[in-house]
Amino acid sequence: MIGGIIVCGFAAISDVLKPKSFAGLFGAAPSVALATLWMTISSEGKIYAAAETRSMIAGAAAFFIYASCATWLLMKGQWSSLSVTVSLIPVWLAVSLGLWFLLLR
Repeated sequence: MIGGIIVCGFAAISDVLKPKSFAGLFGAAPSVALATLWMTISSEGKIYAAAETRSMIAGAAAFFIYASCATWLLMKGQWSSLSVTVSLIPVWLAVSLGLWFLLLR
């Protein structure tokens, strides 16, 4: 029920946003993350949820770097989308693991 309420709230926000292609950002990831976080707090406690939240933030940062590099390569280069997405997986992995190790300290 909690997840459904959060998803509906973000869907309402995304319905108002223009352009509609941008609205998809608010339709899925934030609502699922918040619903998962709320359920994690309820079942595992705040300390465990804090660790999960740090992991979500690190994952979002790694994905942002990955998406930025992919956009730049696709706009500037003559690469195909398949080659760009596959070749940047090590970049995403390196950023993710680097942030993970920083957060463990």
